[in-house]
Amino acid sequence: MPGAPLSIGIVAGEASGDTLGAHLIGALRARRPHLRFAGVGGPKMQAAGMEILFPLEKLAVRGYVEVLRHYAEIVGIRRKLAAHFRREPPALFIGVDAPDFNLDLERKLKSAGIPSVHYVSPQLWAWRGGRIGKIRRAVSKMLVVFPFEEALYEQAGVPVSYVGHPLADMLAQLPGRAEIREQLRLSGAAKIIALLPGSRVTEVEQMANLFVDTAVQIAAAAPDVLFLVPMVNRATRAAFESALYRRRTGELNLTILFGHAHEAMVAADVVLAASGTATLEAALLARPLVITYRMPRLSWWIMKSKHYQPYVGLPNILAGEFVAPEFLQDDATPENLSQAVLNLMYDMGVRHRVEARFSTMARELRQNSAKRLVDALLPMVDGAGAR
Repeated sequence: MPGAPLSIGIVAGEASGDTLGAHLIGALRARRPHLRFAGVGGPKMQAAGMEILFPLEKLAVRGYVEVLRHYAEIVGIRRKLAAHFRREPPALFIGVDAPDFNLDLERKLKSAGIPSVHYVSPQLWAWRGGRIGKIRRAVSKMLVVFPFEEALYEQAGVPVSYVGHPLADMLAQLPGRAEIREQLRLSGAAKIIALLPGSRVTEVEQMANLFVDTAVQIAAAAPDVLFLVPMVNRATRAAFESALYRRRTGELNLTILFGHAHEAMVAADVVLAASGTATLEAALLARPLVITYRMPRLSWWIMKSKHYQPYVGLPNILAGEFVAPEFLQDDATPENLSQAVLNLMYDMGVRHRVEARFSTMARELRQNSAKRLVDALLPMVDGAGAR
């Protein structure tokens, strides 16, 4: 219908994508208030004005074995989305991260004449670099968040724009540690450790026992420590509380928060996080960090066979060195993790060096991403509107 508002299809597959998607929607709507957005997202994208066709929890599955268990449902959702967007073609489709889901959808929509953008590059420089051919077929444009990624796509002949990392801009706006502690009613002198065992239910179920057992060991060595555990939704909270019950933790000084992950990290002396976006967030907040991960053995074996670098955590990959200690799979034990966390808690020299390195990283990634996103996407939106 002539004059109808332009629509944009958008799919995010996990909590970090919900944050990035909401930021993107806000940036575009600031310039084009009448744009409509529909697809897969979470509460932040919905609050930004998006119509939710499927909740992102349906896609929030990580690991080869885990994906196989949910394969039929995930493929069904992708098929329904493709049919929806072919029936009601958007001016533009944007896949936010979640490459294993989004790239196939982007390829189908691009072949149907719908411009497709992928926002946040898969880590081709870290593992599975052979995906570049699939990406070239799937996307009309790639938006990358790290400066070195731009050249990779230019060399492969994929249209690309470097937009900076929105989290670097967004997290810089948070209050400082003293103010956050006051907001959370925490003592300025308290010893605080933030525990982030994951944003997906499957992750928390996989990691919760390890995090609880580690907290018990830390508390035995440092009884005055307070643990903050931010959970993204009721399902992840229930999974973590089940681990607390199973492990019979007694008087563990632990507070579960509903959301407020960034505030928990700012307040903390040390962060223990499952490998993923939370590790980058901790680095951008200049918090001393220990990274860990466990997954089913078959998933681990497949992933390890395709990995190019000695690092798994994003902060270490970006730094090119082990700024944050990593304990993965069989090395991820309560003994190793508790010792690493306590070392960071009490070695002020190491803490200050880590904080300084992460502060530099955060400054380098702050690029006014909202403006860069608008500059990259509006010509495509306006071009579609003119057709």
